[in-house]
Amino acid sequence: QVQLVESGGGSVQAGDSLRLSCAASGYTYSRIYMGWFRQAPGKEREKVAEFYSRSGSTYYADSVKGRFTISQGNAENTVILQMNNLKPEDTAMYYCAARPTKDTQWHWGQGGQVTVSS
Repeated sequence: QVQLVESGGGSVQAGDSLRLSCAASGYTYSRIYMGWFRQAPGKEREKVAEFYSRSGSTYYADSVKGRFTISQGNAENTVILQMNNLKPEDTAMYYCAARPTKDTQWHWGQGGQVTVSS
């Protein structure tokens, strides 16, 4: 059974930093795609960043390039999202996601709220 457990998030001021962590379990693959999505009230869920540990490849939404960094955590199938210079428009529910291959459906974490005040 696939399970994603997230930690981090919270409420900060504009310009501050936050770190989100996610650990995925239940996969038979040793290398999977992991990413972070966010959804603000009244908006669609959008992909913020994605990481594939086998190749080290990353993806970032234009809105977070240069401010967010996604990387592998200390354990296999864990991922970190370091968010720097946060802006009020980054306020959203952030979801960790994982999938074994790029052609399969994402599995989702429980989500964590990030609130940035000006």
